[in-house]
Amino acid sequence: MYRFLLTRQWVILTLVALLLIPTMIKLGFWQMHRYEERSARNQLVSDALGSKPVPVERLTSPGHSVTTDQRYRNVTATGRFEPEREVVVRRRVNADGEVGFHVLTPFVLHDGKVVLVNRGWIPADGPTQTAFPKIPAPPGGETTVTGRLMPDETTAASGIKDVKGLPDRQIMLINSEQEARRLGAQVVGGYLVLSTPEPKGGTPELIGKPGMEDSALNYAYAIQWWLFSACVPVGWVVMARREIRERAEKAAQETAEEAEPAAV
Repeated sequence: MYRFLLTRQWVILTLVALLLIPTMIKLGFWQMHRYEERSARNQLVSDALGSKPVPVERLTSPGHSVTTDQRYRNVTATGRFEPEREVVVRRRVNADGEVGFHVLTPFVLHDGKVVLVNRGWIPADGPTQTAFPKIPAPPGGETTVTGRLMPDETTAASGIKDVKGLPDRQIMLINSEQEARRLGAQVVGGYLVLSTPEPKGGTPELIGKPGMEDSALNYAYAIQWWLFSACVPVGWVVMARREIRERAEKAAQETAEEAEPAAV
């Protein structure tokens, strides 16, 4: 009755099933690992966004690389903006997907150190791509700003190529070391994404808070792969039982056909 399991077709089918089961189980564990990673990152971001603002000097300094734990932490700085030395960051989009610039303005602290402040997004509506856009002025005089601390941008992390030979006061990446050389000043590592004070007239457009990764999707995929792995042996048994039934019915039919002439 079970000799058909030794046929070439069934041997191949059984080997494929035996290969699929551990593969699907492994894929389920991989998706669960991704779920745990994303959940941990989401928690890290959530904690940072909800953190109590601290002076920026507590978390960064010239030459410092902002760590993953420090990213998105709320910081404050007191000093004055220097709009005459600000630059714009090219090819940045707003919440609606429109391409424009980010406005990066040096902010000088009382001790002379500089914090790079990303004041937000403006549209690229200048007469030409090379013209420096018209930018609303920041608050004048001594000001206290609050924002989210961010690490320096790199091509490896962002995928943005650091194009050379750009028009004056236009850059591709926000990098404190490069800006320190341009400004001839001590620039603290990373930069600050402005939260307050809000700009008059809503421009530059403040950059929204980061979204959370969809970790629940990875959890669902893990369960899905494990269900698939459980379905493989069930499917194999169903197919084998159907094969047995069909072979038994065929054998009974052949026996009945052979018996008919003898009964006449």
